[in-house]
Amino acid sequence: MSSIRPYRPTDHDDVYDVCLRTGDAGADATGLYSDDTLLPDIFAGPYVAFRPDLALMVDTGERVAGYAVAVEDSLAFARWYDDNWLPRFRTAHPLDAAPNDAEREVIGWGLDPRGSIVPEVDRYPAHLHIDLLPELQRQGFGRRLIRAQLEALRARGVPGMYLRVSSANTSAMAFYDRLGFHELPSSSPEAPVLGIATDTEL
Repeated sequence: MSSIRPYRPTDHDDVYDVCLRTGDAGADATGLYSDDTLLPDIFAGPYVAFRPDLALMVDTGERVAGYAVAVEDSLAFARWYDDNWLPRFRTAHPLDAAPNDAEREVIGWGLDPRGSIVPEVDRYPAHLHIDLLPELQRQGFGRRLIRAQLEALRARGVPGMYLRVSSANTSAMAFYDRLGFHELPSSSPEAPVLGIATDTEL
């Protein structure tokens, strides 16, 4: 039976696999870019490196098939990323080697962690990435993961958390709405940003 547990270093490859297989607006992004580690190197790897204690895994008993990773201070994360993650990222994903504009845009996200920080960062200093393989969806794991992250962040004195979601991922948008997330003022139809107070009861 699947269960939620803390991250272990041996989960790294499974986390990368889940990130990749949900990286195309919730669908499988395998082969979408010239290097399958591109998306995980932006949206998963730096989080488990920076705050492994805020990384929760859904373990099926055979492997990790879902996770929620978070940072409690997005500005501190961006500073750490610049100093510790960015040099490796630049080497692994050189911008001038990107084969097309779409890949250059994604690499650009990885080169500029501050670009994803919302103007409302004082009220919502934390941010989250959550991904579940289809086999785990609609079983309550998403709600449980977010509830656990909110509790952990609230215990650290963090007032709010935000996340970005693709507008094409309509099922995810509906899920977050049910949990009480709301669009932040800086949000736009093309790039929805959703926030939630950490004292929200789920």
